[in-house]
Amino acid sequence: MHHATLSRRHLLSLLPLAAAPSLALADTSKPVEWVVGYAAGGGSDVVARMLAEAMARSMERSFVVTNKPGAGSNIAADYVAKTRDAENTVFTADSAVLAANPFLYSKLSYSAEKDFAPVGTIARFPLVLVVSPGAQPKNYKEFVAWVKSDPKGMGYGSPGIGSPHHLVTEMFRLQTGLNISHVPYKGAAPAMTDVVGGQLPFMFVDTSSGGAFLSSGKVRPIGVASLQRLKSMPDIPTLAEQGLDGFEAYAWQALVAPAGTNPATVRTLNKHLGDALNSAAVQSRMAALGIEPLPGTPEQLAQFATKERERWGRVVREANIKLD
Repeated sequence: MHHATLSRRHLLSLLPLAAAPSLALADTSKPVEWVVGYAAGGGSDVVARMLAEAMARSMERSFVVTNKPGAGSNIAADYVAKTRDAENTVFTADSAVLAANPFLYSKLSYSAEKDFAPVGTIARFPLVLVVSPGAQPKNYKEFVAWVKSDPKGMGYGSPGIGSPHHLVTEMFRLQTGLNISHVPYKGAAPAMTDVVGGQLPFMFVDTSSGGAFLSSGKVRPIGVASLQRLKSMPDIPTLAEQGLDGFEAYAWQALVAPAGTNPATVRTLNKHLGDALNSAAVQSRMAALGIEPLPGTPEQLAQFATKERERWGRVVREANIKLD
């Protein structure tokens, strides 16, 4: 998802952001800084700019997107946690920052629970279990038999250690008991290239990074990790309906502000974020990117993040994954 690079024309279509004064936030003469923990041009950046554009229009405020990539979004998270301009700063906090990183790293310079004020969920990135077109299995039952047929165990790919794809596959391993081992790549694209070529047996790919591979038949889908079939790919059955009871996992993003932000500011941001996510234009763009809008309240985000920390903390501990 974070590694999906879009065309220059598509990126330019998301700009410029509107700029006009409003009374919605504290200092309306300043732009709202939207911090993204990944590089410009990737999926996270595009989603942030898309929403910033929509919110700038409806709030009559200017938004500036700042990219601070590195360390699993920890650099960006630290920057936001320590900002002195809480009223004019927001942050794309994903499943890494709010759920996984507190367990993947032995020490963080920020607290996922205390340093951010929840604004609302943004979107989820569905995940699909895929194999190369030349591989034997065509469904989940055949996939399990195929993996078990290799006495040495099979390798699976991910965009990197600690990525949602990695953690989801480890949860899959723990639930199924299959003998599989992690082969980390530097991004989703090179991993998918090796699945297409048959050098890598399988991986879970998000629909944003893998959509074009799936629609073109360059990889074969085994099942979706969501509990319901995807609207964008209704022909692909879920893993749950094929016998992997209750298996559900996806990457996700949310919008947060620094802790201490005025509750009125948070409510204003939440309203305009929800309006943007419910707009036909944003929903159409997200559908094209293979992601699902996920509007919600600050309270719902806080509860969701707590549950996700419990879930991924357990997976990280049981799989003994560390990034430092």
